[in-house]
Amino acid sequence: SAYLHIPHLPLASELVVVCTAIVGAGLGFLWFNTYPAQVFMGDVGSLALGGALGIIAVLVRQELLLIIMGGVFVMEALSVILQVGSYKLRGQRIFRMAPIHHHYELKGWPEPRVIVRFWIISIVLVLAGLATLKIR
Repeated sequence: SAYLHIPHLPLASELVVVCTAIVGAGLGFLWFNTYPAQVFMGDVGSLALGGALGIIAVLVRQELLLIIMGGVFVMEALSVILQVGSYKLRGQRIFRMAPIHHHYELKGWPEPRVIVRFWIISIVLVLAGLATLKIR
């Protein structure tokens, strides 16, 4: 933990169990969520997952890392905030539809293309986030 500048937590074994359970549940969900999706995550699942990831980031003192690695989710949330704000203030939409992945679908991109492009962006952001662990 000292090599990656992650603080040592005396009770980290419990946190590892929770993180492993989240990873296992996420992989099980993704198995059935691949195109064409058979299962969709609702608000309860996404809010619980986001809350758990946020708490874990705070516990290990890596809040900025979560924002970098979760850049696609940040981009999705910001697109909704910008769309609503622009519509309320100027009466004009920035995107055809928010969140931004729907904008690309309305532009004519097939759903698998949007998914793969977002995967690529996620992989690049995760690698960038992991690189920052040693830079700090």
